[in-house]
Amino acid sequence: MPPPPRPPRPRPAVARTAPARRVRRTVRPRWGLRMATTLSVLVLGAGGIGHALVTGLDTGINRVDPFKDMKNRPQAGNGVNVLVVGTDGRDRITPEERRAYRLGGAPCHCTDTLMLVHISEDRERASVVSLPRDSYAEMPEHVDATTGKRHHAHPVKLNAAYAEGGPGLTVRTVEGMTGVKIDHYLEVDFTSFMKTVDAVGGVRICTPRPMKDPYTGLDLAAGPHDLNGGQALQYVRSRHVDGAADIARMQRQQRFLAALIHRTTSSGVLLNPVRFREVATTMLNSVRADQGFGTEQLLSLAKAMQGFTPASSEFVSVPIGDMSFPVKGIGSTVKWDAPRAQRLFEALRDDRPLTPRKADAKPARTVVVDVAPKTIRVQVYNGTRTDGLGRKVDDALRSTGFDTTRAPRTGAGPQLGRTRIEYDPRWDRSAKSLAAALPGAELKAVKGQGATLRVTAGADYRRVVAVRAEEKPTGRFDAVTGDQVVCP
Repeated sequence: MPPPPRPPRPRPAVARTAPARRVRRTVRPRWGLRMATTLSVLVLGAGGIGHALVTGLDTGINRVDPFKDMKNRPQAGNGVNVLVVGTDGRDRITPEERRAYRLGGAPCHCTDTLMLVHISEDRERASVVSLPRDSYAEMPEHVDATTGKRHHAHPVKLNAAYAEGGPGLTVRTVEGMTGVKIDHYLEVDFTSFMKTVDAVGGVRICTPRPMKDPYTGLDLAAGPHDLNGGQALQYVRSRHVDGAADIARMQRQQRFLAALIHRTTSSGVLLNPVRFREVATTMLNSVRADQGFGTEQLLSLAKAMQGFTPASSEFVSVPIGDMSFPVKGIGSTVKWDAPRAQRLFEALRDDRPLTPRKADAKPARTVVVDVAPKTIRVQVYNGTRTDGLGRKVDDALRSTGFDTTRAPRTGAGPQLGRTRIEYDPRWDRSAKSLAAALPGAELKAVKGQGATLRVTAGADYRRVVAVRAEEKPTGRFDAVTGDQVVCP
């Protein structure tokens, strides 16, 4: 059964801040996300599966004690908070995998991704908060796990906590920065990530534009893709796909995790006891976790979370005030926006959702396109003898967001059998986005036509398909729900 409700706690402040100024930030490859996948699958699993079939699954977990001798911790609140730590471990990667997925180099004793995952008390919501590894942090007084040297409290990058003090210092540092008490700890690496994705049969990702990163080897054409573990690793690691770097990478990580949840809940794995045990064993044998994270906790969470869907998950990154905050002796760090970060963690402590709740509203399934419809100017023509077709097409395009002229015209020449989109080659990306709304339409390039696209409705016209640009975060914390970022 889920744990009983616990008393509310006071609201601690986030870590101290300092005035921000910008410098150039050193760019380094990162693989991102790591094994939040493990957490998402585990908390979704086991629904309807007998206790006897899952008892003992946790015997293969490597155990750590991140809470040993910890004092002055934040008060516990409602729900469950899990710190998911991804390490840059690659010592178990095969030579073939190293070559195929660009995983060369020696493993390091460091973290590459940290995420705070909050499971609500009613088990109807999971909130995933990404903590940038280069975040400016105030590390508490501690003894270096490698050298045995005692250190006073000092500023560092967040990922240095693991290098200096392992899981225990990482938990202490995150709790000090967020005021959120960590209930469980999960640690994963490259191998864990790939095994988990492969165990559930891969994930489907949709890309509105081609994606290519020479550093990770990612090379995807526009459209849907079924990724295996190694390909998924490339997808979430890539930072050199476009100019957005880390911001775009975090958005891809959100889409990936939502896709994994969708895959897990819709594939039938959870309803097949034998298959579930195979998947769970694969995942659990490749992670490190605290002693309190075991079979009983998995069953309790799973029983309460039956019916969990991508719409039940929400994703957000800590609000950033300065992406390149300089610290003497450390270099460029990521400085949080202290007031907004404090409100974010207050919401977690109070067990409140981060995204607006839509009462009885089912999100419309739309096609994701490269260019936002509102930026595409369209002139509609009626290429048939059907009265009012031009107005009908104009209204339909405008309702899905296109900037139509609202003044449809009659096409010249004989009746057109196939709907046609004419466009200036300089606006080819806009034309492809418009074509997604008019399946089967013919694309015709017309040099010198200008920015306004021309749609001539043919006898084959049936309807306009709803389209949207890639989802942008909304709300107080720029959070999105999983159903907003999975393939339609």
